[in-house]
Amino acid sequence: MTATSQEYDYDLFVIGAGSAGVRAARRAAEMGKRVAIAEQDRVGGTCVLRGCVPKKLFVNAAHYAEAFEDSVGFGWRIEGLHFDWPTLTANVEADVSWLSGVYIRNLEKAGAEIVRSRAALKDAHTVTLESRDVTAGVILIATGGKPRRDLPIPGIELAITSNEFFHLPRLPKRVLIVGGGYVAVEIASVFAAFASDVTIIHRGAEILRGFDVEARQALHAGMEQRGIAIKTGEELAEIRKTGNGLLAVTRSGAEMEVDEVLLAIGRDPNTKGLGLEAVGVKLDRTGAVAVNAYSQSSVPHIYAVGDVTNRLQFTPVAIREGSAFADTVFGGNPTAVDYDNVPVAVFGTPEVGSVGMTEEEARLRHLSLDIYRSSFKPLPYRVAGRDERMLIKLIVDGDTDRVLGCHIVGPNAGELVQLVAIAVRLGATKADFDATMALHPTLAEEIVTMGRPAERIRREAAE
Repeated sequence: MTATSQEYDYDLFVIGAGSAGVRAARRAAEMGKRVAIAEQDRVGGTCVLRGCVPKKLFVNAAHYAEAFEDSVGFGWRIEGLHFDWPTLTANVEADVSWLSGVYIRNLEKAGAEIVRSRAALKDAHTVTLESRDVTAGVILIATGGKPRRDLPIPGIELAITSNEFFHLPRLPKRVLIVGGGYVAVEIASVFAAFASDVTIIHRGAEILRGFDVEARQALHAGMEQRGIAIKTGEELAEIRKTGNGLLAVTRSGAEMEVDEVLLAIGRDPNTKGLGLEAVGVKLDRTGAVAVNAYSQSSVPHIYAVGDVTNRLQFTPVAIREGSAFADTVFGGNPTAVDYDNVPVAVFGTPEVGSVGMTEEEARLRHLSLDIYRSSFKPLPYRVAGRDERMLIKLIVDGDTDRVLGCHIVGPNAGELVQLVAIAVRLGATKADFDATMALHPTLAEEIVTMGRPAERIRREAAE
């Protein structure tokens, strides 16, 4: 869609070497384009350095706590077990550094130049680096986002965010987490597995806004079973330093003495100081780069992908956007990313996986719905003595029989939903699910053995 010219130093200059920027730079370089990518931090971005990769490794570590506990019912003896936080943080950091190196090698192999520098726009085709200015026919903004910490309350500087979570020198015994989204749920679950005393306060009526209500409620109950205190309709008002740690005060006047206060209240796009507005790039009300379906900004040869655009903030989406950008601009194949039926997972304990419509969304868009629901105790839990049930829920169009959504709360929910997402995307019907032979004994067999709807919802078109 955009031509490049030899009058510039590069065909493409990418600002930000996270998942989106790295994929775009690699694809363009593999197409024979002259590509440079600037990064002031380590290569890899949020996902590799301080997001999904280290988070999932911490979650894996936390799962051992329940596995050891459950193993007693299967005849194991676990006396003498000991968890060491510094060992975990050091080994995760080693893996993160290795993966960052993989990203670097892949960029270099493709022929992209890595520039270790902060970068900002000087004019519409010029990028200012720390040591020089360079020009490019196309500029891609892929600077991602950062944890929000701008609560206007006294003592907010005493709080930490998910960035600092991975590098805490010791495991805090008392933790207050502010927020009710992915990050809050996942970090709370990790701390609780390591026997920390964890409280979540969330200003909303229920945690995990945007997910199916039943899934949210099942997650809430499962977290409370694990000792996590969840206080909804509550906000942080003040943090004070004390002789024994921190004193957190809420709007209702409740006081909690803790070792750490962690803010998980959302993320802001990294657009400040990039010179975007000065060259005519429009930002939305959140400060994100406003783009069209092809990731093009208001300036025709300046594009943006990933979290800096504030579309769907997931790594696979960012990677897909980076690929689509390269195919569109340099591959002669205009490609728009499809954001429908994106599978998502929350790696809390219990785990949540979701794809497609929630029941609440489907009720607004469809006149006829069949709701299939299975709540059961997984086979290992029966022997382990764990009193917890798994939820599997299907949302089906009552007129066409098409499966509109699937929501799972329980072990391996993310893995299960990734596979169901293929069927949902292909437009599979409930009859297709029913005709699929069950694999027994598995958790996933419940997806294809729910014979009758738990609810049938019918409404008139005029409603």
